[in-house]
Amino acid sequence: MAEQLRVLVVDDEKPIVDLVGGYVVREGWQLLTANDGESALAAARKYAPDVVVLDLMLPEIDGLEVCRRLRAFSDAYVLMLTARGEEIDKIVGLSVGADDYLVKPFSPRELVARIKAVTRRPRGSTTRSALPDGLEIDELRHTVRVHGDEVDLTALEFSLLAELAREPGHVVGRQVLLDRVWGPDLIADDHLVDVHIANIRRRLGDDADAPRFIETVRGVGYRLRASA
Repeated sequence: MAEQLRVLVVDDEKPIVDLVGGYVVREGWQLLTANDGESALAAARKYAPDVVVLDLMLPEIDGLEVCRRLRAFSDAYVLMLTARGEEIDKIVGLSVGADDYLVKPFSPRELVARIKAVTRRPRGSTTRSALPDGLEIDELRHTVRVHGDEVDLTALEFSLLAELAREPGHVVGRQVLLDRVWGPDLIADDHLVDVHIANIRRRLGDDADAPRFIETVRGVGYRLRASA
């Protein structure tokens, strides 16, 4: 993606828009703003932003509904902002297609870093030939299929599998997965990743001893097999 990102900042608090907007401009990115859900959707349709920084608690149409509607016509990266830090909010936000999540109050520098991180990810459907045979992952529709049959994953399981699918054939460490999926502030044992990977394998019908999809790299982490 080109360095000249088009960033839409959506928040009903003008000080937040001004603060975030200042950092966006400082990075040399193009700034777009909106203070409610309807104007955000209108701006997204008109200007096709690369990134949407979206407040969860908006008047009339909240950020979750905005994100849900946005996903019907846009593959922009969405980074949600919220004053609430409960895990359920994060899960719900990711389930409607958000790419990342940041809790207020936040550091604007961290926000910029998160924007840079998400825009390094492949965008859109990951039903690429690099994925292992029989596995399809569509991030826009938030669906997973194995040999054409849809697999029911939780939002967190989907996010974990999607992280492995960023680079099929490459090992991703447990701590990296914890940071990317649960957030760097989580204090948890690596075993948390192992439990969720086991759940994903079970849902995919994958065998840890003879894996078709997810391989364990002992002492390091996990790798999604690349296509043959």
